[in-house]
Amino acid sequence: MDILWALLTLPYAPVRGLTALVKVVAREAESQQYNPVNVRRELEELDEAAAAGDITPEERDRGQQQVLDRLTKPAAGAGRTGARRDGAPGRPAPARRGNGGGRARRGRGGGP
Repeated sequence: MDILWALLTLPYAPVRGLTALVKVVAREAESQQYNPVNVRRELEELDEAAAAGDITPEERDRGQQQVLDRLTKPAAGAGRTGARRDGAPGRPAPARRGNGGGRARRGRGGGP
């Protein structure tokens, strides 16, 4: 059965190979992005550029904040973790409802 399955899915082999390659590249890019050595290098480059007068201190602060935000915010596609916008842990926000167009009407009893 395995041989038959391999023969039937053989045309899809390039797609499976490309998918695996994209996953490997994405994993490597993410590890490089969060690598402490690279983060430190980026921060040092910002400090050196500010010391040389290439960028203003405000631009350096913005760059540093972007690097720190990248480290502290969850990766894309990681899902919601229940953290609030200010970074404090908390319950996830309740789901928003529409404009009420699909709500059921209550009778005169007023029950739930």
